[in-house]
Amino acid sequence: MRKKLIAGNWKMHLVPVEARALVEGIRHEIDRDAATLAKDRDVLVAPPGILIPAVAQALAGSSILLGAQNMHYEDKGAFTGELSAPMLQAYGVTHVIVGHSERRHIFHETDELINRKVLAALHHRMTPILCVGETQDEHDGGRALDIVLGQLQRGLKGVGDDHVTTVAIAYEPVWAIGTGRTATPEQAEVIHGAIRGAILERCGRERADAVRIIYGGSVNDESVDSLVSRPDIDGALVGGASLKADSFARIVRARTR
Repeated sequence: MRKKLIAGNWKMHLVPVEARALVEGIRHEIDRDAATLAKDRDVLVAPPGILIPAVAQALAGSSILLGAQNMHYEDKGAFTGELSAPMLQAYGVTHVIVGHSERRHIFHETDELINRKVLAALHHRMTPILCVGETQDEHDGGRALDIVLGQLQRGLKGVGDDHVTTVAIAYEPVWAIGTGRTATPEQAEVIHGAIRGAILERCGRERADAVRIIYGGSVNDESVDSLVSRPDIDGALVGGASLKADSFARIVRARTR
């Protein structure tokens, strides 16, 4: 059975004192159930890069994993403003979000660049969370599957079959991010099933069954149960609702069946 992955993407929010308080609040809510929750799900928070040291300290002794929102594909060099895998790993970062729709559409990251980040994360034994998803126009034009599967194929270029299961895939319909709209569980399940089917064609049943495919798109404490209880939806990439300890804790405790 695949473990669920509940990941909080804090985006560009909070300062150190607020970040530490949020972690303390989340831990207060879920630490007492950590052993039970850990049996079938992983919990992760991904703060802004500048907050990673403070959050790493606040997470000490916790089972909550530490992620990053972005990463450069080179280990070092003249890349002003960037963070490398070794820098992130020095603070205990194990996962990195790659190709989030905001990186694609605001910062114009290409599939080629995103793929280089995926390969760099795997090289450093980190887990990339590869985001794929269609815009409103693409969705309304009936092109969702073509867009998503194309991004998936290009994002996984050069990833060996034995490493595909190390990558987590996040389906995030762009039209449902920050809009208050959420794909119905049925809509999300169709896309998740197609993603798993594409991995099945490429890598075989065993690996396809092992890959975690999570949903991101205005997930909140009211919508999460109906989403993550679907057979092919293996968790959630949570935005705004991860900034409140009580709502994120409720999402972490989502009913999975």
